Amino acid sequence: MCTPHDKFVHLHVHSHYSLLDGLSKVEDLVKKAKEFGMTSLALTDHGAMYGAIEFYNACKDAGIKPLIGVEAYIANRTRFDRDPQLDNKRFHLTLIARNLQGYKHLMKMVSKSNLEGFYYKPRMDKDLLREYGDGIICLSGCPGSEFITLLREHKNREARELIQFYFECFGKEHVFIELMNHPEVEWYAALVPEIKKIAEELGRPIVGTWDSHYLCTDDVLAHDTLLKINTNNAGFKMNGDYSFIDQKRACEIFNETPEAINNTSLVADLVDIEIDTKSWFFPTFPIPEGTTFDSELRELTFSGFERLGVEKTPEVMERVEYELKVISDKGYPSYFLCVADFFRAGKELGIFGQTRGSAAGSMVAYLAGISNINPLKYGLLFERFLNPDRPSLPDIDMDFADDRRDEIIDYARGKYGDAAVAQIGTFGTMAARGAVRDIARALGYPYATGDQISKIIPMGSQGFPMTIDRAMEMVPELKEQYDNDRATAEIINLAKKIEGNVRHISVHAAGVVISPTGRVDDFSPLQFDPKAEGKTEGKVITQYDMYTGGREGIINLPKFDFLGLRNLSILAEAIDRIKKIRGIDLDIEAVGLDDKKTYELFGRGETMGVFQFASPGMQKWLKELQPSNLEDLIAMASLYRPGPMAFIP
Repeated sequence: MCTPHDKFVHLHVHSHYSLLDGLSKVEDLVKKAKEFGMTSLALTDHGAMYGAIEFYNACKDAGIKPLIGVEAYIANRTRFDRDPQLDNKRFHLTLIARNLQGYKHLMKMVSKSNLEGFYYKPRMDKDLLREYGDGIICLSGCPGSEFITLLREHKNREARELIQFYFECFGKEHVFIELMNHPEVEWYAALVPEIKKIAEELGRPIVGTWDSHYLCTDDVLAHDTLLKINTNNAGFKMNGDYSFIDQKRACEIFNETPEAINNTSLVADLVDIEIDTKSWFFPTFPIPEGTTFDSELRELTFSGFERLGVEKTPEVMERVEYELKVISDKGYPSYFLCVADFFRAGKELGIFGQTRGSAAGSMVAYLAGISNINPLKYGLLFERFLNPDRPSLPDIDMDFADDRRDEIIDYARGKYGDAAVAQIGTFGTMAARGAVRDIARALGYPYATGDQISKIIPMGSQGFPMTIDRAMEMVPELKEQYDNDRATAEIINLAKKIEGNVRHISVHAAGVVISPTGRVDDFSPLQFDPKAEGKTEGKVITQYDMYTGGREGIINLPKFDFLGLRNLSILAEAIDRIKKIRGIDLDIEAVGLDDKKTYELFGRGETMGVFQFASPGMQKWLKELQPSNLEDLIAMASLYRPGPMAFIP
């Protein structure tokens, strides 16, 4: 009989990163585990590792041992087979990283299951289990596993052979027989005696698992609704309880097999994983033998004096030496060399490019060909870009003509290798308005019902996202309708439960990472952009988003921002037309900043399509200001934002 001394560890848990099949947010799972007094916790999302690092960090902060895993999809044959008759089914298998090597192997397998094995779902196969089994714990799987399927088909000998195959892949001591006791799966109970018999014959422990998809039992309706959104099937649901159970409930469920509770701790005890989430690794920029990144950056910087016609005054030299020292002390010379090389390549390819943002405050960036602005001329501060006392990474926005941006990324792949370059994934979440519409549709309400409620919710803004609770406080009409209309209350109550959940993964607008090891999957699991037709080709993206590294990159890999700007494409087209029509080779960098007609155009508010000057409010103030020089425009761009806007008059 199970006692309070028995320690149940959740080994089969889905978060909202099991896209539209899990309701629990990572921070809530960890908080609930802490509340239950649990000292270890696993995360095993479907076929992906989107939440692995967020989960790892949250567990570490809470004093809980993180067990990083995945509920893998195993192909019926091999991951390369795609016959509609033979390969339209797949099996589940629970895999957990035992150590750092296992974590890296898990990333490899998840990447290959997406890049090589995707057929409806990302599929691993037995070859991958053989190749990357070292460092991984294997649980035989849920009712959807191959092991249980063989038992259902009365293929008991093949089921035993399958477990022995797992012994070969993972090591016998790292394979456990999974017992998942969901009463609503009625046929499963008849298999339990044979499951126990096989475990005893093969000398491996049984571990009790509970398929958790949401936190609390009262979340079941919200989860069912999430599944309807996922499948577009109004009748689809998971019968039974798939909440995050506590120790007491686990003891009740496995009362007849109490050893299944204690054995979960055996799995947790095997795990010893420490992931470096703090260090950054820059691409290995190729430099001549016998030189250093520091010396190469210095040489590139000093070559800019003659090229740009900059005089080596004491003020300039002091600034340059100071910046080079800060860049060197922080270990960033290779990053600067990489960025300078991208701009050089862009110019050689005839691609319009520029830098914007705080990097314009760097004299080194100007001399190295990264920026086209002399910061001393405009009094720009280097410390706004890089500060000796702050650990932040350099963040240089590289703007390229949007119709040729991909050529620069292709250049990076050619230089560092295809496997070394990937675009960063980003998650689309269910915002307040969208959550209301989704819930209303899933519940079968007319479109107009969800549309009417969502339109009452104010739009959010960057840095200030709108939530349903905030909207209820801000808009009395919404609160009144919620209090007095049953449909509105039902929709909003469920929408609040799915609000903020991940809905899909897509491609970050600018972010690219480059691995110094030649493979991005040494640092992040990979997949194709889901929008790629057939999902067997297209942009390779990371499963970790840029917030995994604190906005500066994914874990260990700083991001390079390659932005595609339409305005630069328009400028390039204009220059091309000027040459074709008038025979003039126009160097846009040589265009003067004192053209009277241009300032008159600004004074008339004719700024449609001009970055930061196109809005009606800005046009109004430009007409009042009547700018006559660049400093006037700088002042207006600086003041036209919340707060300073009040001082424009």
